[in-house]
Amino acid sequence: MGLLPRAAARRVGAAFVAMAYRVRTPLRRAAIFNLKLVFPKMSEAERDQIIRGMIQQIGWMAGEFSQFPKYTAENISEIVTIDGAQYFDCAHRRGKGVIFLTGHMSAWELAPFAHALYGHPLHFLVRPLANPRVDALINCYRCLSGNQPIEKNRSARAILKVLSERGTVGILADTNTALEEGVFVNFCGIPAATTSGIARIALRTDAAVVPGFLVWDKAQKKYRLQFSRALDLVRSGDEDDDVVENTARFTAVIEAYVREHRDQWMWVHKRWKNRPPGEPTIYPF
Repeated sequence: MGLLPRAAARRVGAAFVAMAYRVRTPLRRAAIFNLKLVFPKMSEAERDQIIRGMIQQIGWMAGEFSQFPKYTAENISEIVTIDGAQYFDCAHRRGKGVIFLTGHMSAWELAPFAHALYGHPLHFLVRPLANPRVDALINCYRCLSGNQPIEKNRSARAILKVLSERGTVGILADTNTALEEGVFVNFCGIPAATTSGIARIALRTDAAVVPGFLVWDKAQKKYRLQFSRALDLVRSGDEDDDVVENTARFTAVIEAYVREHRDQWMWVHKRWKNRPPGEPTIYPF
């Protein structure tokens, strides 16, 4: 798709994702079930509209990804604008590093890529793909704007090093997490296994946790990378309690974006898959 004009690449991406959604039964089941779980009174027509929007957003992201070699510091403002840049700048000036808290909203791969072209490269967590050639290609594209990957399975020491050097680490914090790596906090009113690493690292390093989410602005026909003020950390003196409370605060910020932009979040993900010990599974399939 990289050889296609941007508009054509986005159309091809959306068509491909729509086809994948139709043939992949697990994706359809998860999306419909999740929407019924979070919005039990929502009509079928409303669910279908949200799913169509989600498919379009993910497809457009595939198209945008193919265009990364064409995006530069000179033209990125035609694709992505930034709201609340002052919040990120203020957090960065504190000099203790920044944790870029984000989630799978809209064309999420574009958020760190664009921010780097605006002059703020970062390190991002990745889980290696099974196919090493595909993995290398994807990471090559991700790094074209100056960003650098951190392998998720070896991330703790690398993250601490980046933050100690006043750098930025981007972390997607809206996915189901292994029990040994997370805590249960409410997400859309339902306890969800959520990474506790962000809270632990922030408490240890005093790095600023700055929410930043990419959303598609239909009126402007552009993406908007929206930053908010760095989140205040709870420090009661009980580390375990503080980790849970701060993780809940981080998750509440993500939930607010999901609820405001319902058709731009990744509903095909089994966000509530892992349950506390002894609790039955939520998903019946």
